[in-house]
Amino acid sequence: MPNRFDERTDATLASLRAGGQYKHLQMIEGPMGPSVRLREFGECLCFCSNNYLGLANHPEVVEAGIKGLRDYGAGTASVRFICGTFTPHETLERSIARYMGTESAYTFVSAWTAAEALFPTLCEPGDIIISDELNHACIIDAIRLTTVIKKGVHKAVYRNNSLSGPGSLAEALANAKANKEVTGQIWVVTDGVFSMEGSIGDLATMRRLCDEFNAMLVVDDSHGHGVMGKTGRGTHEHFGMINPLDAAPTNANRVDIFTGTLGKALGGGAGGFVAGSRRVTELLVQRGRPTLFSNALPVTVACSANKAIELLLADPGMVARLRDNCMHARTSIRAAGFEVIESPTAICPIIVHDTAKAIRMSRRLLELGVFVIGFGYPVVPEGHARLRVQISAAHTREHIDRLVDALRKL
Repeated sequence: MPNRFDERTDATLASLRAGGQYKHLQMIEGPMGPSVRLREFGECLCFCSNNYLGLANHPEVVEAGIKGLRDYGAGTASVRFICGTFTPHETLERSIARYMGTESAYTFVSAWTAAEALFPTLCEPGDIIISDELNHACIIDAIRLTTVIKKGVHKAVYRNNSLSGPGSLAEALANAKANKEVTGQIWVVTDGVFSMEGSIGDLATMRRLCDEFNAMLVVDDSHGHGVMGKTGRGTHEHFGMINPLDAAPTNANRVDIFTGTLGKALGGGAGGFVAGSRRVTELLVQRGRPTLFSNALPVTVACSANKAIELLLADPGMVARLRDNCMHARTSIRAAGFEVIESPTAICPIIVHDTAKAIRMSRRLLELGVFVIGFGYPVVPEGHARLRVQISAAHTREHIDRLVDALRKL
């Protein structure tokens, strides 16, 4: 006799299938690159990967991971504070801090757990966290967790990228200052690059607002690493809010704390980090539950991610190649008659409005040898369904032209 869980789960899955929202896992039978080999479709151009710099299968990145495996073994077999901290962790964290222009950095097994560690560890009753409405799910869930486990931590949400006027960040900050229950720190958190829109947070204006209200600015720049700024150091570099490489970190024009990922442009493997002041990372080491109770980042990933950062800092020309590819892609997609959101990022959302249509288009593109994912409700608001095209420095002009030809055939 079916139990209640089985009945309701079967109903949920049937509803997803009927509504055209059921997700099918595409099996990749080879390395990640500008093209991939899919089990049912053969070789396809990949325009849905976060592999923005093409480093996921770079021979030096791969070899660094293999050497790490040989030198340090398959696993850490421990949390960091017991016996899970290896030399490559220290090396990688120094590289991240140098790359981000911060005093310190600390790694986690994913960007999700980095975000999950941050606010529950740093916030105390009387604090308030003010969040952009389109922030990534890891930020939203981290804030929810914080307000549950630390009663008296407040939260507020402002309209996406709205910094003045009704519903804005400025209004939320003024309300927080006037709220007698807010007696502690004010935190403002935003994505650097919003993953579904390809838009960017105005970090320079947010910094000025945070200074006015004595708030700390936290930025998740997972889609900005390797993409934004002249040398790919992130959205803060795009706004001129970072010191030259190897200059001592200062408080001028700063972002207070970053969360980020090693699973996108920086090697495409796994892992996340928090970068900021040494007092931030020391408090996470002492009190952050995701690092106290979960294994350390695998050493192989630490080695490959460190090599990816080395390659980026040695050759910022790969960022220029990515930028040129993005410009060519947007111009060509628009010329083919599609509505693509303008953005300085590597995310090119093609708006098609209807969810079922976006999914049908994605399936047809696969049949044409192009791998692009369609997103609809509830991932994006109803009526704003889209194909999210993601560009890599590893794509050639021919790859992009083949994408556009396939779009025309739709």
